[in-house]
Amino acid sequence: MENIEKIKNIVIGAGPAGRLGSFELGKLGEETLIIEKNYIAGTCLNEGCMVVCALTDISRFLRDYKRFGEIGFINGDISLDFKSACDNIKKTQKILRKLNQEENESVNNKVLYGQASVEINEDEKIIVTVKLDNNNELQNQEYKNKEYLSFEAENLLIATGARPFIPNILGAEHALTSSDVLNLEEIPSKLNIIGGGIIATELSNLFSSFGSEVKIIARSEILKDLDLEIKDYVVSKLIDEVEIYENTNVLEISENSIKTDKGEFLGKTLIATGRVPNSEIVADIVDLNDDGSIKVNEFFQTSNPNIYSAGDVTGGITLTPYARKEGISAGRNMAGYLNKFDDLIVPQSLTLDMDVSFAKKQNRGIDGKDNENIKDVVIPGLAGPHAFWRILSGGTGLTKVSLNKQTEEVEKVSSISPSSIDDTAYLAFLMNMGIEKEAFDDFLEIHPSTDAYYKILKIM
Repeated sequence: MENIEKIKNIVIGAGPAGRLGSFELGKLGEETLIIEKNYIAGTCLNEGCMVVCALTDISRFLRDYKRFGEIGFINGDISLDFKSACDNIKKTQKILRKLNQEENESVNNKVLYGQASVEINEDEKIIVTVKLDNNNELQNQEYKNKEYLSFEAENLLIATGARPFIPNILGAEHALTSSDVLNLEEIPSKLNIIGGGIIATELSNLFSSFGSEVKIIARSEILKDLDLEIKDYVVSKLIDEVEIYENTNVLEISENSIKTDKGEFLGKTLIATGRVPNSEIVADIVDLNDDGSIKVNEFFQTSNPNIYSAGDVTGGITLTPYARKEGISAGRNMAGYLNKFDDLIVPQSLTLDMDVSFAKKQNRGIDGKDNENIKDVVIPGLAGPHAFWRILSGGTGLTKVSLNKQTEEVEKVSSISPSSIDDTAYLAFLMNMGIEKEAFDDFLEIHPSTDAYYKILKIM
């Protein structure tokens, strides 16, 4: 074992929270070492959001091609080489990983790859030991020929994220997860997806567009956080090629089939039933919540005031932008610039053939009818960029706004349109500011646009 090196700040985990937290520390002139087990940028870039976005670009192209063919002005056949698509995604990931590492190194942070462990020694010091991964092409050359390193940290940030949750189902070892998508050699001819949330829905959309016969098998309902009108549109128009089995229990998974209480279905199985925090690294050192996530205060301190935690490993809202914001806040607190993290209205989305985006105040119910002062207005989507050729099939989207008639403030928004991600993020920002409906009277949208929010708010 090497001599113990003293480092002021150590960050374990280089996903959105850890990467931005360490970058903030570096900008503030704080000595910082980042330790990452696998790949910098975490689940989002390497097996999550960015993978879905990359594959959705292909999915939308295939569906547009089919749509234009059905209208009659494009002819010919095209085919997808899925393995080649995945190989090129991996090439792009390598470029982005290098850029993310260079960003942190630009503020004098060091990035180290390996498996970390944490202990508190007899002097109450935080000791971090790393088994180095010298096969990682981005490994710090300073440590390249070493096997283990040990550090004493003044402050430690745990940002180890989360991993796919595997339910206790007989034969679950035969199932795929979202982590396996890029390593598939070919598109499964039949795919059974267990789960009813955003990940399950996004993957069902992708594989059905690539030619798989897809079934979603949900223990309760799918997309429970969506308003009924929005969910109905998603099911009937955006994932209409997918068979959906709600309130269905899975009994057993085998290599090429799945048994449920509603019958047996052939095909590969993919589990998308949520995620579980990677908190084991400090489970015996700091307090955990009932779900196994790390318990933190408003300053992202754990029960040990020199150990901080941020991102998905702390539970709560497990979204990349939220994790980034948490990481930045934690980094500032570690540097002595105390700041609390205020609750926000957080915009969310599903990446499908059209983006589905929504945001709501936390005290609102799901169905939008929890307060007699709430006024709901729903209108079809508007034609504009990427929506014009959907008019012939009546598939231009849907937008819903819920207004508090007493306060004149927007309580909840949902939109299905090619521009809904930007539109809903903008509305969520205004909702956080407490802006009233009257402020939209003079709002001018950029034309052409598929944004229906401005129209609803002017007629309410």
